[in-house]
Amino acid sequence: MNALYLLDTNICIHFLRGDFNLNGKLAEVGFDQCAISEITLIELIYGAENSRFPDSNLKVVRAFQESLAVLSISACIHRFGKEKVRLRKAGRPISDFDLLIGCTASEHGLILVTENGKDFKNIDNLRMENWVVR
Repeated sequence: MNALYLLDTNICIHFLRGDFNLNGKLAEVGFDQCAISEITLIELIYGAENSRFPDSNLKVVRAFQESLAVLSISACIHRFGKEKVRLRKAGRPISDFDLLIGCTASEHGLILVTENGKDFKNIDNLRMENWVVR
């Protein structure tokens, strides 16, 4: 895997909706430079299944899934446990899904692309970018 970026779920949703010129940004950096976590895929499938048009939205998610790498969370399980304890003791817990996504990016040395930097800012050794310009 040669990816440089891990796309957070909110970035994927904006991309799939055609918002914020993310189509252009992904074309510029290249889909081969981007990956998603299994957790992001789970969240996208849930969103499609929970939508008014699950069949058509699932087709969109499947096509998106096939266009970039999907990283397993298994490589970050130890880091997740350590970070969850550290953040809880520091009084700065975050959701398990966000922590798994952040730990996946950190463990693989990827830059997390997210619009929700505040949710991830306390994860050790995590680099972030926000491609959304409002």
